[in-house]
Amino acid sequence: MSTTPWYVYMIQASDGSLYTGITTDVDRRFQEHLGGNEGGKLGEKKGAKKGAKYFQGRKPEKVVYTEQGHDRSSASKREAEIKRLRREQKLALVAGQSGLINKCIEKAGADQDED
Repeated sequence: MSTTPWYVYMIQASDGSLYTGITTDVDRRFQEHLGGNEGGKLGEKKGAKKGAKYFQGRKPEKVVYTEQGHDRSSASKREAEIKRLRREQKLALVAGQSGLINKCIEKAGADQDED
């Protein structure tokens, strides 16, 4: 029994913001975000929304980060972890500065422990 690999991804939007999500197929999901309100899956109503609501007021420009090797559960946890990061930390992750991002996460955890 093989399990489908899940990915965590970030998309840069037209306003410069970063959207984080999970999927089993990054290319397909990006196209769904681009298409916005276009349905198409068997059993879906015509015109069913497939893109994230986040992109209703902005346009997805490009996938700037992907992380593979997850199952559904670990991808969801990692997505939540990334969504809690500050913008600078997300940009460091996008830039591939994993050492810096890990230090930021550890520091943030230490700061919370002091409260």
